[in-house]
Amino acid sequence: MSSSSSIYSNSSIYTPFPLLRTFLMKTLFLTAKLLTGTPEAECLALNMYFEARNQNIAGLLAVTNVVYNRVRDKRYPNTVCEVVQQAPTRLSWKNNGIRYPIKNKCQFSWYCDGKSDKPTDIEAYNSILLLANKIIKGKVKYLDITDGATHYHADYVLPSWASTKTRTVEINDHIFYRWETVDD
Repeated sequence: MSSSSSIYSNSSIYTPFPLLRTFLMKTLFLTAKLLTGTPEAECLALNMYFEARNQNIAGLLAVTNVVYNRVRDKRYPNTVCEVVQQAPTRLSWKNNGIRYPIKNKCQFSWYCDGKSDKPTDIEAYNSILLLANKIIKGKVKYLDITDGATHYHADYVLPSWASTKTRTVEINDHIFYRWETVDD
């Protein structure tokens, strides 16, 4: 009997029964767990994942630059999670005092688009989370390749605010803008 020829066949799990080995590897693969990090790293990783997981490292870092540029800008909240989760809110219909983001009105669209915020590509998310943890801890040094951008959008849309900002760069399928400051 020949051995299994699936992607799971060259595993470190030993069994003399190839079909059992394949079953075990598929089970382990499908039950992989999402890694966890600090709350700030998880907020940054979720934003990187939902905004740029299909992009190269430049796209991931550009989205990260926007978050950090906002953290440093007095017009925005001053933590990664507050920036990522910034949105107008409404009271719960349950009248329990809990406020929820208004659908499709968030700074980052994935946060309040009504879809699940749980990553489905576990391998991609875990890789992004490892990078986000290093960024949060200051273990990754990188340049602001967005030239101070505080906004971006996909290249297939043109939001109304784009004409009020200074375009800085296009990276992958995102166009980045800086919100100029006015000296008081």
